[in-house]
Amino acid sequence: MVFGARSPVRDRDVWEVIMDDDVRTVVIDLLEASFEAQLRAVRRLRQSSPVAGSARKSLSQIDMAYDVLQRAGSPLHVSVILERIRSTFGVTLDRESLVSSMTKKVTRGDRFTRTGKNTFALLETR
Repeated sequence: MVFGARSPVRDRDVWEVIMDDDVRTVVIDLLEASFEAQLRAVRRLRQSSPVAGSARKSLSQIDMAYDVLQRAGSPLHVSVILERIRSTFGVTLDRESLVSSMTKKVTRGDRFTRTGKNTFALLETR
């Protein structure tokens, strides 16, 4: 045995032990913060869990009209479209707003066509 030589157990001095504890503390703190954020996200999801059918209410009025016309499979007057939106989605839309939006889509050749006065069909079902 050589005097003055350190044993393998004593190779780590006090600063290394302190640094290891600091690193360990930092890693544990990071994990804790990460888990807390994940738990908050899960709790938010639980609080805002959609009720049956509520996901459909987030559709735009154009999307709802498209869905109604797709289910009908034939042209419908705007009054019928509005009634079916009301019964299917539980939403009451403004007639002029829907007609204006659908007319803009017709003008652009996007999704809808007009088959008569205030009567619309899907471009694909004409």
